[in-house]
Amino acid sequence: MRIHHLNCGTDCPLGGALFDGRSKGLTGHLVCHCLLIETDAHGLVLVDTGYGLRDVHHPHTRPHPRITRTYRAMLNIKLREEETAIRQIEALGFAASDVRHIVLTHLDFDHAGGLEDFPNATVHVMEKEFADATGPRKGFVPRHRYRPAQFNEVRNWRRYGATGEPWFGFDAVRGLEGLPPEILMVPLPGHTWGHAGVAIQRPEGWLFYAGDAYFYRGEMRQAKRECTPGLRGYQTLMEANRELRLVNQERVRRLSVERRDDVTVFCAHDPVELERCLAGAAL
Repeated sequence: MRIHHLNCGTDCPLGGALFDGRSKGLTGHLVCHCLLIETDAHGLVLVDTGYGLRDVHHPHTRPHPRITRTYRAMLNIKLREEETAIRQIEALGFAASDVRHIVLTHLDFDHAGGLEDFPNATVHVMEKEFADATGPRKGFVPRHRYRPAQFNEVRNWRRYGATGEPWFGFDAVRGLEGLPPEILMVPLPGHTWGHAGVAIQRPEGWLFYAGDAYFYRGEMRQAKRECTPGLRGYQTLMEANRELRLVNQERVRRLSVERRDDVTVFCAHDPVELERCLAGAAL
């Protein structure tokens, strides 16, 4: 199994280092970290999709069916065709049809925008996440985070319950249909009710993509959480349940400290973590 780390979207919110902890100017730099997994017998597996071609090509369509004007302005989203998963996969010499499976941490607009670029793929998601995203979206955040126009053409869904065999003390969904046993989903509700991480077993140890269970590198790999004010506020804004989010974030932090030699933990939006993954450096 070969794993590629991709940035499938860039956000540049006003606030600079108040968001990313390092920018010198007025705007910060956040990424949409996705994974492309080459398997021997199961084709390509994409973990999250970031923004898609239709997000890029129709950013000003009114009434903004794919990404709302509010969130585009809040995050200062840079929609670039070359950053879409499909264009990066093509640059690696593959075609959209080679992507046979997409495993989603959740269905937020910055994780699911590229789903329809891969019409032949089976999409794996937690049952609760699917129900919340496709059902009534009551309230400011649900209306803005879930954009049915991004996934209403998807027909091949596989949905999973939230319990399963343990993985380092977490419940895990094993035996994902059509996928190799080395790929697991790990329920981590809080950011959304159906949010999940994705664990991938390699000979040299586990990769654990925690999605939006946390947003900033300082929240992991140390005993005390450190987070920039901008990302602390954004996590609070987007949380479906604060208690669950903080409990699961603490569990992931303990995992990142206590099993550091066995599990490499990273999230969806921290640019430094992405850079270190691309360089093959320790997190």
